Amino acid sequence: MKIFSNILVLAMALLILSCNSDERDRNYQYMPNMYTPVGYEAYGEGDIFENGQEAKLPVEGTVIRGWLPYEYGDSLAGYQAAKAELKNPLDYTKENLSEGAELYTIYCAICHGDKGDGQGWLVQQEKILGVPAYDDQGRAITEGSVYHVMYHGINTMGSYASQTSEEELWQISHYVMKLKGALEGKEPRVELDSVPPIVQDVQYGTVTNILNDEQPAGGALEQDQTEQTANKTEE
Repeated sequence: MKIFSNILVLAMALLILSCNSDERDRNYQYMPNMYTPVGYEAYGEGDIFENGQEAKLPVEGTVIRGWLPYEYGDSLAGYQAAKAELKNPLDYTKENLSEGAELYTIYCAICHGDKGDGQGWLVQQEKILGVPAYDDQGRAITEGSVYHVMYHGINTMGSYASQTSEEELWQISHYVMKLKGALEGKEPRVELDSVPPIVQDVQYGTVTNILNDEQPAGGALEQDQTEQTANKTEE
């Protein structure tokens, strides 16, 4: 009888403890830290935040990683200025051209064509009309205008700034200008195999090309290496 009473009391206690109007909150937690997050939930509320809101806009002037501020506006004046002034900062290497060709195939070829002649698949299917070839004399595109148009978009062509990085846009620009030269029958521009990485000796301020081991004549780095060898010999 006593055992039955103890079981009944335990059952009633468990029943009372299990009653909870908020299904998201546990009445009893054996190890609270396993259930209750320490950090604040995204879009949640918190007393330490202004207006009690966790989600905030980025600080004014914040620059997205991989992008630098672009000063040429989405206007005719901005287009003309970019066309005349902007130069591709990337070296004309096989690697950059290869990357540019791959990105061009993904984003551009379906309208502009594999050769840049304005005869992409959508044009051939008459889904889009009036796509000019890159050698169109009326437009006389430059690497700056190509970048500007990809960044802002123009006419029925949208912006690709959200799908690509700044470097990728310049790689595409390199490849577009290569297609333009081919359409105009120009001699292909000489491509560099690669750009030798440059390292700097922090102690002496000398610059060394790590591919061919070149450095300025009489560099302090060479002198330092000689002294290190002499010290090892004496030891």
